[in-house]
Amino acid sequence: MGLWIIWLIVAIALGAAEVITTTLAFGLVAVGALAAALAGALGASLPWQVAVFVLASLAGLLLVRPAVLRHLRRTPSLRSGTAALVGQNALVLDDVTPHSGRVQIGGEEWSARPYDESSVIPAGSTVEVLQIKGALALVHPRE
Repeated sequence: MGLWIIWLIVAIALGAAEVITTTLAFGLVAVGALAAALAGALGASLPWQVAVFVLASLAGLLLVRPAVLRHLRRTPSLRSGTAALVGQNALVLDDVTPHSGRVQIGGEEWSARPYDESSVIPAGSTVEVLQIKGALALVHPRE
């Protein structure tokens, strides 16, 4: 039995371990074992097969895995819920003071307070929503 079959069995075992753990590490090492199996099937000696295995596995773990994990951890660009309201323009319906105020954000009325607690924003002004705290919009006048 050729050594390439042993590499193939190792690759299958590592692939199964990847399915169980989903770490992406075992899968990339399995690709290294497949590369070593291919080298063995093409007639490479054992030292060359080991070298191919080590190089392919290291390349996967050091180059591919960090890029894939960075892509998977990226925050979605689509904002929903109250996060989607931040940055929107709003129309002041009732004067916005540190104690009261109403604004219209995208057709909905919201209670509002000025982001700068010392300011008063008159009705009819256009403001920008800087933050949402519960059911309260913190706004700032548009320049």
